[in-house]
Amino acid sequence: MHAYKIEPLDSLPPTVGDRRTTVWHRLRLILISGIVLLCWYNYKASYGDYRTALPVNGIPQSTLHHSPRLVKARNGAVAAENRRCSLIGVDVLKEGGTAVDAAISSTLCTGVVNMFSSGIGGGGFMLVRLPLKSENSSEAWIIDFRETAPRLANATMFVADPQLARFGGLAVGVPGELRGLEEAHRRWGKLPWKRLVQPSIELADGWEVDAELGRRIPWFKDLMLNNPDWSAIFAPNGVFLKEGEMIRRRNLAQTLRIIADHGADAFYKGPIAEAIVNKANSTGGILSLADLENYSVKVQRAIEGSYNGRRIMTTDAPTSGPVLLHMLNLLEHFDLTFRDGLNTHRMIEALKFGFAARTRISDPDFYTSDKMGKIATKSFAAEIIANVTDDETHLPDYYQPEYDVKHDHGTSHTSVVDSDGMAVAITSTVNLIFGSQVLDPVTGVILNDEMDDFSTPGVPNAFGLWPSPYNYPQAGKRPLSSIAPAIIENPDGTLHLVIGGAGGSRIFGAILQVILNLDWGLDVSQAIEYGRVHNQLYPLMTDADNNYPPVLLRDLRARGHNITVADIHRVAAVVQGIAREGAYLYAASDSRKNGFAAGY
Repeated sequence: MHAYKIEPLDSLPPTVGDRRTTVWHRLRLILISGIVLLCWYNYKASYGDYRTALPVNGIPQSTLHHSPRLVKARNGAVAAENRRCSLIGVDVLKEGGTAVDAAISSTLCTGVVNMFSSGIGGGGFMLVRLPLKSENSSEAWIIDFRETAPRLANATMFVADPQLARFGGLAVGVPGELRGLEEAHRRWGKLPWKRLVQPSIELADGWEVDAELGRRIPWFKDLMLNNPDWSAIFAPNGVFLKEGEMIRRRNLAQTLRIIADHGADAFYKGPIAEAIVNKANSTGGILSLADLENYSVKVQRAIEGSYNGRRIMTTDAPTSGPVLLHMLNLLEHFDLTFRDGLNTHRMIEALKFGFAARTRISDPDFYTSDKMGKIATKSFAAEIIANVTDDETHLPDYYQPEYDVKHDHGTSHTSVVDSDGMAVAITSTVNLIFGSQVLDPVTGVILNDEMDDFSTPGVPNAFGLWPSPYNYPQAGKRPLSSIAPAIIENPDGTLHLVIGGAGGSRIFGAILQVILNLDWGLDVSQAIEYGRVHNQLYPLMTDADNNYPPVLLRDLRARGHNITVADIHRVAAVVQGIAREGAYLYAASDSRKNGFAAGY
């Protein structure tokens, strides 16, 4: 018998105290305004020196979600995609917690308030830099808590209806986030586990809808208004919640309280596990209690490479870390001392070769080959570099992709550095926005649709690409991922950059461009906010943010690129990064997702 039970709470009618009157709301706003004015200088001292970034390519910052902020800190910094979560992480650091502690607390927070991106119903990867006793030396480790296919999964399970890989219980992979966070805490945490979970419990009991959540709720009208599991939280009175209104995830708060007291085991065994399995299977799934109980994380050394003398540490297959190293290895052959049309073209060509290489990646426990193993090597880049032409771009077959390129969208990233030099880059995901669109009303957990990251035999994707046999579903297999968190050191061994991103197949290209932007003289906030280009072979176009310099786009068109300009505010890649310069840390979170970093 378990010492706890779970009861549905989100579907209960609001109490009298929950109904905010107009008078109370106005008084509250006045009080908040006064507190903000009184505490402003103290706030700057506590959480770092915020400096508004320079205009991005001449575009006034009012056209962005909010004015980008560069945080200057001396002791530690957290760059999460939500301001609340960055501040929660910094509070952990100020109490003596490690970068891993802060990353855990921030990631759990993101899963509560930005539940469309990540949560304990999903999975991901954590990259940890551990400083060693000798001066300017370190080692890096990966915690792989990627979701796995249930034991009843098979290669043809989505052939009859590929949409079942995206929506409903059959799309659900075995969640890994809590096992991953707990393993990281066991190895490198200092503060009590319960302390790290507590802020997310308090948030789940009730918080004000942030801008990004308020923007996304109306995108899913039918789900939010007509599915009682969702409407109880996101449209409790038959009307979408809006920015600034109170939202409560009481059932999730109850689940997190149990996890705070009993650890991750409470999620993978007992009443919580039973509720999750029942919900997944009642919506068409094949998840079992054995799948949850037998889930395990993988811990291994990070893969490493170099770029112009800097040490690059990143995650191995099934992530796209090897692809990031491959693109940097290609670009190392060129003089990229300044940004111009030619070097922008070279960057896109490296990106296209990167996507071709990515088609050879899969879970190494199920498939190994020389092709996959050599992607991150200098020798492989040396074989490819002669094919990077300066005068023109080419059709996809030129880059020799083998199979299709999958898309995923619901991902979050957090970067952390503490006062001892430990650094963490953690990317977590539920895959598509709001995952499988299955919300368990008993536990409050939103379940992932990670099975969509596998390929389906005989079914081409929307762009006519045929699937990869390397990436077919198999019991216990981890699907291909675009995730590519990275930690970079200077040639002398000092920390240079902690970086990662969200945004599906755009992730590693966005990270690459931020790295180059830093080399081209921008600070980390400017480097993140700068317009980006993207080309993944199919469709036959390069898309560019509408704040990308027109002179560069004209040059790209002259070299044969089919350029499509898109609104920077669309859902695309977002990046969080922390750069060290001398004695200071500079942290920034992408304004494309209304992110704010924090430090002290």
